[in-house]
Amino acid sequence: MPALTADRDTPRHGGASFGYPVKAGARLFAGGIACIDSTGFLVKGATSTTLKAVGVAQEQVDNTSGANGAAVAEVRRGVFRFANSASTDQLTNADIGNDCFIVDDQTVAKTNGSNTRSVAGKVRLVDTAGVWVEF
Repeated sequence: MPALTADRDTPRHGGASFGYPVKAGARLFAGGIACIDSTGFLVKGATSTTLKAVGVAQEQVDNTSGANGAAVAEVRRGVFRFANSASTDQLTNADIGNDCFIVDDQTVAKTNGSNTRSVAGKVRLVDTAGVWVEF
């Protein structure tokens, strides 16, 4: 496509919320980490190296009986609090600004679990209730 030679009416999206097609057999829960898998469909957060975290599911969506894309889930970007991992994988305020990693759809960890976990997002704060993660 050639470069512009006149003004263009460029569509804009607010960028905070998107609807994604859900993978066949997947079930997402409201408030859980939502990810795009290697086939381009939405799944819940889990220990895997092939997921791309895209935000937090805004509603429960059950596509366990549907085909790929038969259901769509609304996902919101922003900063959300999740459970902190334990022991040597527990995040602290020293990790603010670092990536954290997906353990499951409600838990994040300090490390990639010996290359078994995908990045969840950036750590923005750690408090007694959990880890604030930016997607």
